[in-house]
Amino acid sequence: MSFIADFHIHSKYSRATSKDMDVASLTKWAKIKGISMLGTGDFTHPIWLAELKKNLEEVGSGVYSHDEMLFVLTTEVSNIYFKAGRTRKVHNMIFAPSLDIAEEINHALSEHGKLDSDGRPILNLDCARMVKMLLAIDPAIFFVPGHAWTPHFSIFGSNYGFDSPEECFEAELPKIFSIETGLSSDPEMNWRWSKLDRFCMVSNSDAHSPAKIGREANVFDKKINYKDLIDVLKKKDKTRFLYTIEFFPEEGKYHWDGHRACNTRLSPNEAMKTNNICPVCGKKVTVGVMHRLEDLADRPEGFVDAKSPSFKRLVPLAEIIGDALGVSPDSVKVEREYRQLIKNFGNEFKVLLDMDEKELKSKCPAKIASGIINVRKGSVTIEPGYDGEYGKVSVFKEGDDVPEKQLSFF
Repeated sequence: MSFIADFHIHSKYSRATSKDMDVASLTKWAKIKGISMLGTGDFTHPIWLAELKKNLEEVGSGVYSHDEMLFVLTTEVSNIYFKAGRTRKVHNMIFAPSLDIAEEINHALSEHGKLDSDGRPILNLDCARMVKMLLAIDPAIFFVPGHAWTPHFSIFGSNYGFDSPEECFEAELPKIFSIETGLSSDPEMNWRWSKLDRFCMVSNSDAHSPAKIGREANVFDKKINYKDLIDVLKKKDKTRFLYTIEFFPEEGKYHWDGHRACNTRLSPNEAMKTNNICPVCGKKVTVGVMHRLEDLADRPEGFVDAKSPSFKRLVPLAEIIGDALGVSPDSVKVEREYRQLIKNFGNEFKVLLDMDEKELKSKCPAKIASGIINVRKGSVTIEPGYDGEYGKVSVFKEGDDVPEKQLSFF
């Protein structure tokens, strides 16, 4: 059975997060989703770190547990600083091998920002300097630039990012061996830029509420510990790291260019024709992930890096159910259907990934089964996300209708 991990989440101490992002709720929802290991998120926040110490039991090799759910210690920091004539804003994930080392990290970082102000603290600290400083504490600490292409806060973001990994990390670049794709890009997009060949791509949910856990994740062939994770990522070991679970990147909220205030969505080509100016108000649009990647890519669309782990694009089960029922994914109807499916089959990933078509059609409501099959085949329609607005996914087309009585368990 596969081992699924989601390393990038946030606690209730991060801005704009659910009050339910505590250890107990995270554990409960990880089991509902079918996740085997979670990142703790936010260990830089002193109150959250205290809660982690209280609620997690060390099981060895850099791994902790709560009610049989495995955790590794992770946090995300926002590095905001001036470099090479420009303000830079980069989000980095930090992985720690133990609670003691997490405390030492916090002590070092507290000199550069107020850690208790947010679960994802702002640091006036150059990325390269941070890597060098923290690796002096323990060489087992490692770093993953987060959601690498988002416009406002990422290593390659169009607004405050860099044009190469070397510019960001300089002499410390050999210590960086993984990059997070983010919801608006996937490995296939990243393979188009040869400068990223040395990195192992990971994907995580960046969840701010429990139900969003696992919307992107990483699938390994068997149980891993902290040391295993480092080894797998350094080697891009596709025999152990099987694939990532991805959004359709168009669904990400920064995939295309646009201006949310004017309801203006533009493809990269359309934005280039207007010189990145909103045709409604005349202000500059937010240049999205696809456009930014086109600027830096040196390979054609469709290029495959055969040395990298693969990926599978999914739509969260609640969205599929909502589309089948014609209601919001957050509705009571969807919650009832979702809980019934989980009760019947064990967890969300079993439904989305493991059940074969025959079993889906015989055991799930017909239209929901049809929607899951469509997603597996990539047969979906998406209005791309832009400027902070998620894309809109439709998993059904004309001719997919089934009798109303087959829509639901209820």
